[in-house]
Amino acid sequence: MIKLEFNDFEHKYIQLANYIKQCIERGQIEDGEKLPTIRELSESLNVNKITVIKAYKKLEEEGHAISKMGSGTFAKRKDFTRIFKKHYSETFKKLDKKDLDKVIDFTGETTSVDLFPIEEFKSIINEVLNRDGAEALIYQDHLGYENLRETIKNKFWDNKVQLDNILIVSGAQQGIDLIGKTLINANDYVVVEKPTYSGALSVFKGRRANILEVEMEDDGVNLESLEKILKRNNVKAFYTMSYFQNPSGITLSTQKKRKLVQLAEKYDFYVVEDDYLSELIYDESIEYSPIKTLDKKQRIIYIKSFSKVFLPGIRLGYMIVPEKLKNSIQLAKINTDISTSSLMQRVLQLYIEREYWAKSADNLKSVYKQRYECIVTSIREVLGDKVSFVLSGGALHLFLKIKNDDMDSIRLYKLLKKKNVFITPGVMFFLNGKDGLKYFRIGFSEVDCAKIKEGISIIGEYL
Repeated sequence: MIKLEFNDFEHKYIQLANYIKQCIERGQIEDGEKLPTIRELSESLNVNKITVIKAYKKLEEEGHAISKMGSGTFAKRKDFTRIFKKHYSETFKKLDKKDLDKVIDFTGETTSVDLFPIEEFKSIINEVLNRDGAEALIYQDHLGYENLRETIKNKFWDNKVQLDNILIVSGAQQGIDLIGKTLINANDYVVVEKPTYSGALSVFKGRRANILEVEMEDDGVNLESLEKILKRNNVKAFYTMSYFQNPSGITLSTQKKRKLVQLAEKYDFYVVEDDYLSELIYDESIEYSPIKTLDKKQRIIYIKSFSKVFLPGIRLGYMIVPEKLKNSIQLAKINTDISTSSLMQRVLQLYIEREYWAKSADNLKSVYKQRYECIVTSIREVLGDKVSFVLSGGALHLFLKIKNDDMDSIRLYKLLKKKNVFITPGVMFFLNGKDGLKYFRIGFSEVDCAKIKEGISIIGEYL
């Protein structure tokens, strides 16, 4: 029952609307819960019916309630994450290049274009155009440029995967989207790590799936919790980032990889392995071995983006799909965009074949390892008792948890924004955004060591 003592300073309907809104946001009134009837509420609060009607109307206008003809008024919890994402993206749209030079941008998660060997890239483009002419600009086989797929098979998989199971896509995000369109229908169960990549959450929400979260441990997802979910639900897919999970930075242990494959076989679901930035391993104790290498029963859908280590604006990646799903995923690809850029596929193929890829990756690894060590040292020295975090040992970001009870990452984001320092609040990575209020991600791909130290110092002032 709603209980409220009114003051004499505001209209009663405003006080009532604000009170109900707070109850909804705090979870005291559940999302979708039916609110008391107008007569019930007017009698219990000893106010006239017009006050309740105006309060409910205000809640509807602000998106906190929905009225259904003949059924009543129901609570509606606003999509906290979506609202903040809109604000977040609009902030960066307003920044032009001059502004970006003045900011300390800890939001980046792609490699800096300043480090890309553009002259080598230009020479490869010219060579492809001279070699292939107009052929380089026409649509390819819907699987992708065959020579590129052959190069991927040889260079990255030592001929241990089937050529026809390799599909070229326009980045990892498209790969996830194709899986959503092929595998997941409304009300199907999908399991994700908690926290997880916001782009994957968007795809699964768009498919109207039932999304279930499993907590992370230091060596990857909690498999005991995952199996409890598998026993109770007919799960279609589990989405995981096997290396340097975005945002937590955690890498899945070899032991858990093996167990996960066993669970997929036992409970008949697919593991969607997003191989995120495994090129950038700084800790030599981390062994590179994707879950896909353990896949004997065709339960793993492997996704790899080239955009993170190649030029970010050139959307290229690939998938290795199980035989059973091959035709349906290929059809979804054709229906989505027919074919990924023919020219860029040919350029990437030659870029890998000439060993420029390996050379560029080694160069990036050297630069980013220095930045990684710089940011870890700065956090320990400046934020030591103010945050906790996992040492990722690779990739381009760290995920920090705020210890101060009086600070959350949204408030910190807004304070830092005034100082031209930008972070990514944790609300972006949780199904319920509020679960991420004590976390924030900082990326170091766009900042050198001097800016890292300056930015961490400013964060320290506010924490």
